[in-house]
Amino acid sequence: IFTLGPTWEPLAPASVLGLEGPCWVSPEPDGGLVVSEEFGDVWLFGSACQPLGSLGTLRGHTFGRPAGVCSDSEGSVIVADEQRRQVTLFPRAGTPICLLSEGLKRPLAVACSPQGHLVVGDAGDNHIKVYQYLGSWPDDRHW
Repeated sequence: IFTLGPTWEPLAPASVLGLEGPCWVSPEPDGGLVVSEEFGDVWLFGSACQPLGSLGTLRGHTFGRPAGVCSDSEGSVIVADEQRRQVTLFPRAGTPICLLSEGLKRPLAVACSPQGHLVVGDAGDNHIKVYQYLGSWPDDRHW
């Protein structure tokens, strides 16, 4: 883990242990981290790098092959699942919500833009797909 500044300096602790094949990492607004494991789960870590649990266990969700992860400004986690060909939102409280499944071939990367867009990197058709939120957030999600 590194701190921003004129030089990259490791922070203590220097690593997060116990992961199996960590692939994608995203910071959370509260200073924590979200980490996806290849062929595994998605783990949440607090601002002191302490494990908070996995989304699979905490939310009873089964991933195919979680890939890209990101957090929105409210701290909800968004996961691209390459094998299941979908993008799922995990709100801070409540059940997971499938945001996207149609038109995805191999979603690998996700990002939230400050303008309210969801950006998905789809390696199956070599496209970057940008979605605009439409609807009344958070109860009725439509992208």
